[in-house]
Amino acid sequence: MKSPTYTLVEPYEDLQPPAYHFDLYRVGDPDELEYMGIRDYFSGQYLCLIEWPERGKGLLPEPDVEIHLEREHDGRSVVLRAGSERGASLLNQLELIGPGH
Repeated sequence: MKSPTYTLVEPYEDLQPPAYHFDLYRVGDPDELEYMGIRDYFSGQYLCLIEWPERGKGLLPEPDVEIHLEREHDGRSVVLRAGSERGASLLNQLELIGPGH
């Protein structure tokens, strides 16, 4: 998924479940998210990926999973952290699948 950068949200409605990728970098006030109806995206039927979530603090729900990307030599490393029981369950499922699948 590419970063929306110049738009607030990039929809991927052909996926199951439908996914929405938010880039909140340009959000100056969390109330801007309220005006666009962001709460509707968190009904449990969508996958929501959020860059710059601190810009929506107080309005966004706690994440199920946090994904941290770090530069590492010529590539990147990824750290996944569960923020809820649902997130822990998802990460456990990923561990069962294993790398390369």
